[in-house]
Amino acid sequence: MVARTGPWSTLPVRGVQRRTGVSGLDTERGGDWHLSVPAVRQVLEQGWDLGSATVLVGDNGAGKSTLVEGIATAFGMAAEGGSTGSMHRTRPTESGFAHDLQLVRGAGAPRRGFFLRAETMHGFYTYLDEHPGYDPVFHEMSHGESFLELIGSRMMYPGLYVLDEPESALSFTGSLALLRHLHDLVQHGSQVILSTHSPLLASLPGATILEVGEWGLRECAWEDLDLVTSWRAFLDAPERYLRHVLAD
Repeated sequence: MVARTGPWSTLPVRGVQRRTGVSGLDTERGGDWHLSVPAVRQVLEQGWDLGSATVLVGDNGAGKSTLVEGIATAFGMAAEGGSTGSMHRTRPTESGFAHDLQLVRGAGAPRRGFFLRAETMHGFYTYLDEHPGYDPVFHEMSHGESFLELIGSRMMYPGLYVLDEPESALSFTGSLALLRHLHDLVQHGSQVILSTHSPLLASLPGATILEVGEWGLRECAWEDLDLVTSWRAFLDAPERYLRHVLAD
């Protein structure tokens, strides 16, 4: 059953707001560069209500990764990826955004969570190798196989699942498999927050889709996304784009 929303929400994170007290995080606070990102400023000034599934799309540098990283870290996951309580950390580069946040949690909501961050998965696999358990050797798998295996083993039970650009490792069929898995998670009481450049993953059924850009955050229908219209136009007539891109 899909998690309840509203005043009696069972979602792991009902919303995000600016912290008024001292942060409870034990990680060192990063810098304040996140305050120059319009979407981050909007969240800190206006708050952000979250539903069972949220998809963030937008150009590089718009602030998608900063948003999902902040929520994941504030929830207790490592900024470079991992489960709730993970100690994996190599080179701290995150901002102080997570320390500025206060998560509004659902009553009795699950505390389990996992953060999949595509750009740091190689380091996370090494961390798992150094702390062996029941996992396969992810380094011996292809990029896409390792992602799907990790998702299948870490994202099973009700919880908060945050994914940052997971399509980077996946084929079309792999992306379809991930989409089905995320949909199943939401249907069984989990919460998903996804940052993506993939029009396929952005079509997650029932998700609130937010375009991130110089305007901050704005809700948009899938078919009206710049991401979707741009890909559709390219696939319809690639020569129109290639003529300009490949011109001498």
